[in-house]
Amino acid sequence: MTTAQLSTQQVKKALNPIVIIGSLFFVFGFVTWLNGTLIPFLQLACQLNTSQALLVTSAFYMAYFFLSIPSSHILKRTGFKNGMSLGLFVMAIGALIFIPAANTRTFPLFLIGLFVQGMGLSLLQTASNPYIAIVGPIESAAQRISIMGICNKAAGALSPLILSALVLKGAQGIENQLKTITDATQKEALLSQLAARVILPYVIIAIVLITLALLIKYSSLPEINTEKDHVNEDGAVLASKSSIFKYRNLNLGVLCLFLYVGVEVMAGDVIGTYGKSLGMSLDQTKIFTSYTLASMVIGYIIGIATIPKYISQEKALMISAIVGILFSIAAYLTHGYLSIVFIALLGFANSLMWPAIFPLAIKGLGKYTKLGSALLIMGIAGGAVLPQIYAALAKSIPTQLAFLICMLPCYVYICFYAISGHKDTAR
Repeated sequence: MTTAQLSTQQVKKALNPIVIIGSLFFVFGFVTWLNGTLIPFLQLACQLNTSQALLVTSAFYMAYFFLSIPSSHILKRTGFKNGMSLGLFVMAIGALIFIPAANTRTFPLFLIGLFVQGMGLSLLQTASNPYIAIVGPIESAAQRISIMGICNKAAGALSPLILSALVLKGAQGIENQLKTITDATQKEALLSQLAARVILPYVIIAIVLITLALLIKYSSLPEINTEKDHVNEDGAVLASKSSIFKYRNLNLGVLCLFLYVGVEVMAGDVIGTYGKSLGMSLDQTKIFTSYTLASMVIGYIIGIATIPKYISQEKALMISAIVGILFSIAAYLTHGYLSIVFIALLGFANSLMWPAIFPLAIKGLGKYTKLGSALLIMGIAGGAVLPQIYAALAKSIPTQLAFLICMLPCYVYICFYAISGHKDTAR
């Protein structure tokens, strides 16, 4: 075999995991960002108030909190590849629960379906995020995760457009019609007809998830051993610390990721509800999530081009946090569509946060990598908590002020983590 042939094989071997994991990020990005459309859809179909509708994000993201630690134990038994496959199967079950939920128009059953999807995603993310971070040099992990982010957020930008076209077509007209109907039976029939729109999309999603689960299970994706101690730059083995809780970068990183996911969900999923509170129609607000995700994709592209060649992961995180602070203030000081534009641009500010936080938090964990990843994935519960805080505040103070109060402290802490919080000084 010639040197050129050997080099080609090595490149192919290195690219295969990235392509396979990229497909996973596309799929769970598509499923995750459907929530931005499900919130107004279920609010209309199940006749919910804002706090109830935002339980969509709570049910989905709280699954990460409860299932992340069990996921790490499952991965110890299954390994990364089989764990990813299992996660996809569980997600498919969650999607299928939408069939009886839609047929009976039962909101708690929709929430159960979302929670089960979150369970599968918890396992999938506990496996896939550390995998892509450690499959290559840790210094360029943010670059690889940015590539995954493009797959994730490109799918996320598409999913609200596709689902809203299927389930929210003419939604404003239906909402106006419901206000004029006095007959309970006629109103129930119209709402049931609306709820049934969600069945076909989720059946298709379930089929795709099952197919991908089988493809992953029988793929050539290599297993990575994280149970050994890590080594320094000279190749000498470093002894792991006696407890995972002695890693300062991880401990502070869990809170950092919790707050990051909270602001990401606020900018992505809550933007439609925010727009509606400013007097915009459902037909206008239903695609706002796509604007946020499109700006995130732009941020990821910049990350791929600049990290780590021109800028470190830490500095990228610091700049992103500062931009988040400025855009949050700008959204508060402006009104109407301009305020919406600044919230959508928060997607740009948020784009490099996950790619930077995750590798900084798991750096040097060695045999604790799977458990550390699980703790970080628990932080995704921030997406369940922050929207509910926002909904509670918005009941008594103006919407824009409530949004600012939720976002500003989060970005300040993320900035702190970027400057010094990620440094593992604990012993």
